[in-house]
Amino acid sequence: MRRIRGLWARASLRGRVLLLAVALLTTGIAAFSVVSGTALRACMEDRLDTQLRSSAQVFALLPPTIARTGAERTPPSGLADFSTDVLGNPVITYVADDGTVESSISSLAGENRSSDAQGPVLPKLDKAVVTARDGRPFTADSSGGDTRWRVIAVPRVDRSALTGVSGTASADGATGSMVVSISMAQVDGTADRMWRIHQTAGLCLLVLLVAAGWFAVRSGLSPLTRIEQTAAEIAGGDLSRRVPELAGPGTEIGRLAAALNGMLGQIETAFAARAESEARMSRFVADASHELRTPLAGIKGLTDLHRMGALPERQDIDDTMARIARESERLTRLVEDMLLLARLDGRSLQAAGKGADHPATGFPLALDLAPADLRTLAADALHDVRALDASRPVTLTGPHGDGPPASAPALADEARLRQVVTNLVGNAVTHTPSGTAIRIGVGTLDDHTVLEVADQGPGLTEEQTRRIFERFYRADTSRARTTGGAGLGLAIVDSLVTAHAGRVEVHSIPGQGTTFQILLPHYSCGARQRRSSVPAAQK
Repeated sequence: MRRIRGLWARASLRGRVLLLAVALLTTGIAAFSVVSGTALRACMEDRLDTQLRSSAQVFALLPPTIARTGAERTPPSGLADFSTDVLGNPVITYVADDGTVESSISSLAGENRSSDAQGPVLPKLDKAVVTARDGRPFTADSSGGDTRWRVIAVPRVDRSALTGVSGTASADGATGSMVVSISMAQVDGTADRMWRIHQTAGLCLLVLLVAAGWFAVRSGLSPLTRIEQTAAEIAGGDLSRRVPELAGPGTEIGRLAAALNGMLGQIETAFAARAESEARMSRFVADASHELRTPLAGIKGLTDLHRMGALPERQDIDDTMARIARESERLTRLVEDMLLLARLDGRSLQAAGKGADHPATGFPLALDLAPADLRTLAADALHDVRALDASRPVTLTGPHGDGPPASAPALADEARLRQVVTNLVGNAVTHTPSGTAIRIGVGTLDDHTVLEVADQGPGLTEEQTRRIFERFYRADTSRARTTGGAGLGLAIVDSLVTAHAGRVEVHSIPGQGTTFQILLPHYSCGARQRRSSVPAAQK
């Protein structure tokens, strides 16, 4: 049994389906043959029993002298033909009340039957047994050969009672029983021929159906072969391959192909995202290394000069220490910015339910949310612009420059949003020529609270607009501290606004200026206030 299971497990799907189909066909053909053969035999036996009853009714009326002298008498004209065609050429046996066989003839044609001639082997049929059988036919074996006999035993009819003669039983009186037997050779022969026909026809039909089934199964499973080939090509590295539409969308093959294509699309997208992420990480590491190395190299060079005694004057030492302090401040700001981005990443992963597997989630950024009005931040931003460059014209308006500034309620961490606005204002002042006008807009649009910083500088190209929030990306590719920057300011802006469940949009036309728009969920004064309490060490 274990070996059979092993062979079945190693068999192909095509072989399994074909084997099951052959087994079902064989079972069906065999069942049909058995049922039809049994029904045919039962029908012929019913007809034979009807003949037996008809023969018994006829011969029960004949006088016993026919059995004794049947060989000497000539039957009436046509009676022999009637016996053979209608009554089935029966064997008539007269039995006494005690079961003793008195005489037996094979037909009304007058042919005497000797005791050793071929005929049924009758059981003892005394009066009690005949009465118990109540005229029900039964089957008996043959005295010679394999032929079976169908037998019926009935009491003989008293002809004196029928003719009205009184007195004791005469020669024509009836005592004992009469047994009529008809050979079942025709029934058995017909059933055997039918069974052989069923065997031959069934075998031929099975061969034809197996051949047709092989081609049908092969054709039906050919889509799976195509799917297998496509999967092999995908496993070889061709992620652009897709399973062809081999069947209708409502079929099993069609649904399987659609599901596989959807899965393959997700896998290809995931691999592309992974490759892009690896490339971005590589660029991030390279840029971060450069940004960290520049101030460190300056600090190291200045300290080497001092150690070698190249700074003899006190003024040279003071200038060198001031430069070291500035480079240290730059290094500190850069490290803090990178740490802030890492904590924001940890917060976003934790919110997405993936924080347990991310190394940065041990110190996610916690926001101290409270109701705030962004008009305060906009007014402070106005003063920041004037402090950075007093020559710039700066205005405070509503969103899109429409009307005066309006109330802009939001549930926010004011300190973090102040950092966002400071970065945007500093970006506008740094990357536009001196004297360029700047507009700060604040208010509400639909169900959002809006704060925007717009300038009339040189603007951004479409490629620059698309990549403006990438880390270490610079629209100005120079490394100058005054215009190049580290490329983390706008990445921090985007991450902090996203942490507030908002978004940052940038609209720019080359030569006409750029507008950064912060959109946060509008906060209703009647809404329930929420405040997150976090340990001071995490803030």
